Amino acid sequence: MKWLKRILIVLVALVALFLVVIGPWPVYKDSNFAKSGYYKQAMADIERNAALSDISANPMPLKAGWAARDMTPPVGTPMGGYGARPDGKKSKGIRDRLHAKAIVFSDGKDIVALVGSDMLLVPPNIAEMTCKQVALAGVPLTANNILFTASHTHCGPGGFGPGVAAKVSAGTYDPKVPELVSKAFAEAIIEAHNTMKPAKLAAGSADAPEYIRNRTRNADTDPLLQFMVVEKEDGGRCIVSRFSAHPTNFGSRMVDFSAEYPGELQKALEEQTGATAIYLGGAVGSMGPRAPEAPTADEKIVLMGQALAQRVIENMGALEFRDTLDIASVGVPVGMPGMQMRPLSPKWRISPIGAKLFGVPSEGWIQGVRIGDIQFLGLPFDFSGEVAKVWREEQAKNGLNLWVHGFCVTYCGYLSPDRYYYELDDKGALDYETGLMSWFGPNAEAYFKALSDQVIAKLGGAAKTNVAAAL
Repeated sequence: MKWLKRILIVLVALVALFLVVIGPWPVYKDSNFAKSGYYKQAMADIERNAALSDISANPMPLKAGWAARDMTPPVGTPMGGYGARPDGKKSKGIRDRLHAKAIVFSDGKDIVALVGSDMLLVPPNIAEMTCKQVALAGVPLTANNILFTASHTHCGPGGFGPGVAAKVSAGTYDPKVPELVSKAFAEAIIEAHNTMKPAKLAAGSADAPEYIRNRTRNADTDPLLQFMVVEKEDGGRCIVSRFSAHPTNFGSRMVDFSAEYPGELQKALEEQTGATAIYLGGAVGSMGPRAPEAPTADEKIVLMGQALAQRVIENMGALEFRDTLDIASVGVPVGMPGMQMRPLSPKWRISPIGAKLFGVPSEGWIQGVRIGDIQFLGLPFDFSGEVAKVWREEQAKNGLNLWVHGFCVTYCGYLSPDRYYYELDDKGALDYETGLMSWFGPNAEAYFKALSDQVIAKLGGAAKTNVAAAL
């Protein structure tokens, strides 16, 4: 009987340990973030860091510089994206080269950098390594004023981070990958800074609804193709664009590195205008690509990139350039609501301990950069295009041109509209995005809306600028 009792004790202990570490745990219905210490701390940190910017209605003349670096890894390096990709996600070739690109702006007092990359996402280790290299070069840019973005190509470098979650999405960690990528990031930022010249800037946009679809439900998309044109006094020109369709025309059987349709968009812009083109990934959550019909995915991405480039070019004719723009920025880590992954049932969640072991971060990141009336917002999610559209239209009423970007510095899963959090399908199951991939509970949208509003408010909103004379 003693041995039976011991077995029962061991079994009970194992079950208890499993429940504590893995779950299931009952779900919580409301994070009550507004009453939390992490919310109050995040709001205070945003206010404090934003105060480092010198916000002025009369800034000095604008300066800008830009640069690009190749960051294509050796063949055999894992690829980021698609858990189903075969053979450990190892790459077999290179369809087209991958790049890191940066554009740096200064108003004489404040300085900011926008970084575009042919990556699935920008993880914290690469952001940190980049900032250290930039600082060692004596460039006055920190995490507070560098906006990191990723195109979210699923054919870019993998192996960029340790942990289970990173391995599932990007293959086995290879420390050479963050070294290669951060070096390219840093060199692009440093050269962009060191080549700044007097410049003028104009922003535009074009609707492109035929190239994007809501892949999750019959609902809105984020169809706006946003762009800005920056011209130096010496004639150099840079076109920065943003769009929200997932770069997933290539499927999991694609094993060659590729920048996908954003790469073709930049290539077409450069060939047709002579400018340097930079792409900043948008709010791709739930947003699938709708490429023109073609026999192969390879042809589809070319046609989609060329069509979007043509849409930009068609809308560049009547731009209003400005040569004085106030610049401000903020970037801070932020605490997060309780972890809540619900892969099997709307009533039960994985233990926060298990989620943490899987690689779900306990801290997020928020980045704001304002250049005149253009407000860039970097968020740590596969961020909903539906939400981005609503936020952009709201800020347009306040005179701001809002650009929303996901995958910024930390990956915290999906951010879907809060109204879908409890929505079930015909079989009573949760959607993949809201069940498995929405990691921080039913109020994530409301929480980051409050933080984003704080960023926008503390960076000064729309600042009046002077229209530049034609150069």
